[in-house]
Amino acid sequence: MGDERAALSIEKATEFLTSVVHDEDCAYSTQKQALNAVAFFFKHVCGVENPIFGVKLKQTGTRIPVVLSNSETRRLFEKLDEPTIVPKKTDGRYGLAARLQYGAGLRLSELVRLRIKDIDVDRGMLTVRVGKGDKDRCTVLPKSLCKEIAEQIERAREVWTSDREAQLAGVYMPGALARKFRKAAETFEWFWLFPARQTSVDSESDIRRRHHLHGQVYNKAIKRAAVAASIEKRVTSHALRHSFATHLLENGADLRTIQVILGHEDITTTEIYLHVAIGSNGLGVVSPLDGL
Repeated sequence: MGDERAALSIEKATEFLTSVVHDEDCAYSTQKQALNAVAFFFKHVCGVENPIFGVKLKQTGTRIPVVLSNSETRRLFEKLDEPTIVPKKTDGRYGLAARLQYGAGLRLSELVRLRIKDIDVDRGMLTVRVGKGDKDRCTVLPKSLCKEIAEQIERAREVWTSDREAQLAGVYMPGALARKFRKAAETFEWFWLFPARQTSVDSESDIRRRHHLHGQVYNKAIKRAAVAASIEKRVTSHALRHSFATHLLENGADLRTIQVILGHEDITTTEIYLHVAIGSNGLGVVSPLDGL
């Protein structure tokens, strides 16, 4: 009976993986992630050592990222500063967050999870902790944002002080660190650069604490600002990271430097920006129509 159930489950898993590969047109990395997750489930939950699904993953083509022009980037930031797009109660945090994401080339998760200790205003550097691939890296902190970042740190300090006076639980910390440094979660250096305006209950620990700025809320603000700025592209917060890399390339930065700053493991991932960069570092050609 157990073998029959396992066979039926593998059959259903095969249907699922087939749908991921052929029907949903998912990226190759997503296909691998789905396959690994299903294989892990069968091995560690069902006790099936070597399940055979009979699904061949499909390589997907290169997708060109959405990149904003300099003008579009400026217009987006301007709209994020308008109270009609973003309420005043946010204290301009969305505009600052967007400028920082673009200016440092951050992923959305890396942006919202920034902690005070990761900001080095004097040296003009940001440290991204546990980025994609569980790696740390350093990136540039724009000089033009140093004053605003310093002000944001002081606003965060006020929130942290209020939380400490209210004896609120400390911020979330990864398991191993939480066990090793039990009081660190209550210290200011581990506090969020962009703390949430309200506290909430942690679904894992059932403890009320203050989390960081919600990525979806921030992303919705980006989309509203893009519409208000009449940017006729599919703009998400990740477009700011794409624009950062493309603009660096157009300004003469080399691919290897951009790869390190972005945290790409493979330089072929970074080379996608060659397809969207313009000028001598990009396509490097002039349309023959312009010569007529």
